[in-house]
Amino acid sequence: MEILEIFLHSLINLAIMLFEYTGVLIITFSGIQGIVNYIRGNPETRLILAKGLAMGLEFKLGGEILRTVIVNSFAEIAIVAGIIALRATLTVLIHWEIKNEQHEKHESHTDPATEEDQEPAAETEPSKSEEQK
Repeated sequence: MEILEIFLHSLINLAIMLFEYTGVLIITFSGIQGIVNYIRGNPETRLILAKGLAMGLEFKLGGEILRTVIVNSFAEIAIVAGIIALRATLTVLIHWEIKNEQHEKHESHTDPATEEDQEPAAETEPSKSEEQK
C-alpha cells in the first residue's frame, strides 16, 4: 500500500511540474509574440496576448488544483486555495478583456455598414431650398 502511495505522489508531482512548465512556456511565448506584434503595429496585439496569457494561466491553475491532492496540512491548503483564487480571478479578468476586445472588434466591423445604410436616407430628405418652393 505504501508503494502505491509513493507512486501516486510521484505521478502527481510529475503532472504538476508538467502543467506548471507548460503554463510558463505558453506565457513566455505569448509575451514574446506580443512584443513582436506590438513592434509590427498589429492591431490585434492585445487580443492575441490576452488569449495566450489566459491559456498559460489555465495550465498553471491546473497544476495548483493537482497540488491540493498532496497537501498535508491546513496551512498548505490555505496557501494553495489563495493561489487558486488569485489565478482564477486573473483568468476571469483576462477572459473578460478578451470578450470586450472581440466585441469592440465586431462593432468596428459592423459600424461602417450601418453608416452606409444611413447615408441614402440623408440624401432623400428635401433640402431647404426645395422646401421654400
